[in-house]
Amino acid sequence: MPKLIVTNRDGNTKTIEAESGITVMENIRDNGFDELLALCGGSCSCATCHIYVDDEWLGKIGPVDGDEDELLSSSDHRESNSRLSCQIEMSDDLDGIAVTIAPED
Repeated sequence: MPKLIVTNRDGNTKTIEAESGITVMENIRDNGFDELLALCGGSCSCATCHIYVDDEWLGKIGPVDGDEDELLSSSDHRESNSRLSCQIEMSDDLDGIAVTIAPED
């Protein structure tokens, strides 16, 4: 199982065993990070699963697309490495990816 390194809003970091084939959002949520609300359940219609992806991983996850870009634009906390965790599918290729949960809007 690939590892996913998650830093919460308090700055605490935890490495979790992630499941391939489901999204980063689902892996974070299923491992007890209650602050990642994911209100839309992963349908890319809110921005409550906003994360920051460590820069070294941005090239491996692909670019932000139209709907995701529009939702991220509504956040006061958007950065160049902002992504919606529901739009990143976890895979063995992402073993060791590090993300930080963005502040709540």
